[in-house]
Amino acid sequence: MQPMSPGITKAGTGIDGIVWNILGQTYVPKQVSETSMSWHATFPPGTFVPPHIHPTQDEFIYMLEGRFDLVLEGKEFVATAGDLIRLPMGLSHGIFNKTDQTVKCFFWVSPTRKLYDLFWGIHSLPEQNPDAVVALSAKHEVVFLPPPPGA
Repeated sequence: MQPMSPGITKAGTGIDGIVWNILGQTYVPKQVSETSMSWHATFPPGTFVPPHIHPTQDEFIYMLEGRFDLVLEGKEFVATAGDLIRLPMGLSHGIFNKTDQTVKCFFWVSPTRKLYDLFWGIHSLPEQNPDAVVALSAKHEVVFLPPPPGA
């Protein structure tokens, strides 16, 4: 992995024109180095990332537009535009857009570890079914939790 280079990633663009489709969301990587990775994310209404854990990364989400309903360590929270969501490594979290509006936000993790490769892997799956995503994620240091009873 290359060290971070100085410069500007212009609005509406990402690294090398990359745009990932991840679980129905659009992720545009803005910066990647060994120590951190950032991406712009668009979550259409009804999309979500089920509860999971990053055992080797701190994760942050800055809300630009919309509302997220979150489950953090089993407790429910709401984040809206201007809020910063802090997700320390090892903390279980799920991210849900339960509204009829699109959510736009800016994610970053530190360190990058295997997340860049995981996003390429999920994006490249012929079908992003839950079993395939969970199995691939486990190989890239992201642990999805079992669904709650009755889900």
